[in-house]
Amino acid sequence: MAKPGNSNKKSLDPAVNQMLEKARKENIQTVWDRYEVMLPQCGFGDTGLCCRHCLQGPCRIDPFGDGPKTGICGATADVMVARGLDRAIAAGTAAHSGHAKHLAHTLMKMSLDKTRDYQIKDEVKLKAVSTRMGIPVDGRLAKDIAKDLAQAALADFHEKETPVMWAATVVPEKRVAVLKKHGLVPKGIDHEISEIMHRTLYGVDADPVNLLLAGLRCGVADLAGCYMGTDLADILFGTPSPVTSEANLGTLKKDWVNIALHGHNPVLSDILVSVAREKQGMAISKGAKGFNLVGICCTGNEIMMRHGIPSCTHSVSQETAILTGAVDLMVVDYQCIMPSVATVAQCMGTQVLTTMDLCKITGADHMNFAEEEAVLKAEEILAMAAGNFAKRKGKPVEIPEVKTPVVAGFSVEAIVAALSKLDEKEPLKPVVDHLKAGNIRGVCLYAGCNNVKVPQDENFVIMARKMLKENVLILATGCGAGALMRHGLMDPANVNACCGDGIKAVLTAIGEANGLGGPLPPVLHMGSCVDNSRAVALTVALANYLGVDTSSLPVVASAAEAVSEKAVSIGAYAVAAGLPTHVGVMLPVMGSPLVVDVLTKTVKDLTGGYFIVDLDPESAADKLLAAIDERRKGLGL
Repeated sequence: MAKPGNSNKKSLDPAVNQMLEKARKENIQTVWDRYEVMLPQCGFGDTGLCCRHCLQGPCRIDPFGDGPKTGICGATADVMVARGLDRAIAAGTAAHSGHAKHLAHTLMKMSLDKTRDYQIKDEVKLKAVSTRMGIPVDGRLAKDIAKDLAQAALADFHEKETPVMWAATVVPEKRVAVLKKHGLVPKGIDHEISEIMHRTLYGVDADPVNLLLAGLRCGVADLAGCYMGTDLADILFGTPSPVTSEANLGTLKKDWVNIALHGHNPVLSDILVSVAREKQGMAISKGAKGFNLVGICCTGNEIMMRHGIPSCTHSVSQETAILTGAVDLMVVDYQCIMPSVATVAQCMGTQVLTTMDLCKITGADHMNFAEEEAVLKAEEILAMAAGNFAKRKGKPVEIPEVKTPVVAGFSVEAIVAALSKLDEKEPLKPVVDHLKAGNIRGVCLYAGCNNVKVPQDENFVIMARKMLKENVLILATGCGAGALMRHGLMDPANVNACCGDGIKAVLTAIGEANGLGGPLPPVLHMGSCVDNSRAVALTVALANYLGVDTSSLPVVASAAEAVSEKAVSIGAYAVAAGLPTHVGVMLPVMGSPLVVDVLTKTVKDLTGGYFIVDLDPESAADKLLAAIDERRKGLGL
């Protein structure tokens, strides 16, 4: 094992730094240590100028022009970089849409009575989504509607004559026209992923612009997958409305059976939350006070916004939950789970349990989860955790006394319902009026991950605080939401300290109109990674209300500490939707001036959106504010 490095200033989160100091003392390696021994990282890979797509490689191109100018096959730097970017978009799309497909199959099983453990929690949304998809709802049983909707969802994955419905029906008609004009309408979600893999194969597409257009089209397919995932999760598990909760490692409890739910999919975690509440006696029989479930990453967002379950930690700091010694079982589904959690767990005597066939980890135990026996599996998992607590009871643990109040769960439906208290007939009118008056300067979505190259949460917190002072309404999803909640930016008590006078007045007016006795929180939590679709839905609703395209609105996005290829695909669809989109770490594209030019300039003429790559959070915030002001000027505001 490599000697861990200095744990100082790895994170803005004091709880994380406390656990990293513990890891240093006990010689347990974490992601920060593994990053340090990788330095210096490969400059060819960092700029996108390394290719191993065939067995003649790997090939690398000298960015300074003194060495090789093409790969062995003759691919130029522009082609090499564009192919690599396309594959990242395809991988991110596969992840989000795989999540959505899982939910579609669960909905189908429920509608056919193949599982009795799931039910329709939001029939209103079932009918609303089905109507949008052209499925008849009047006079029909909910299960029959659900079956048709599940079939429509699964049909969107395959190539077909009609466009992908979860893309074509969720954006304004003006945006559909833009996408059609430039060949950016996907024919099928899986089709677009497969075509990217084909066109980036050895000896196929060698036109960098053509490659990038295909990548944007795949990005639109990712929007469809995300939107589908959000819709189906809301139907099965309930559409979120604001709930109070807490965040950070202090949500773990010494005398309770602590179960950390980690990953991205609510199909298992939602069942576990429900069953745990009914089976507290199972924990008490082992000498515990009960079950204490906490979330990590987007599974944490899913169960927080629907059940008020606290979020323990997020993204790059996931190992620190295990370092407390208080976690009796970490249950994972898929996506963003570092294999190292199994290694750290072995050091701490903690059990990690994988539950999905596509996500097994060497060193972890596995229990195959199936929707047909969801409650039974949940009970087995709870019994396993309770047994682990009995072994841990009486042993020392170190839980940082750090936790922050959170108000989470702002779905579009919840936001519209809150606004209707100000204007019942036209709920969006107050937002537009505040935009016109300048109380809301613009809207910014923060999304994505934490990146070990950045002191954890630094970019998110610096940018968000600056934007709030400039009266920007902030939405957040994924581990970006996790970063902001852990630093008090989802606590209504911090509105006065964080917000400019304009946005403060807006948040206060909405909060008081809804009987909260005070404001909404500075940052509105919209959910998990797939729930970036909620931000798109809100943008589309505003565009439709104003009769403009989404590219005209003062709405921007930022993946301030991006890691996953999912962040790349989200960025692609944000740009395809017409939004200026910031990335706070270096994309592997700098080896191609042409690709950089297309992504940051040329694409603006096609879709209205474009990428802003800026590693300095202060400068990045200024650029997003300038983009907002440019859009305001275009609307005559």
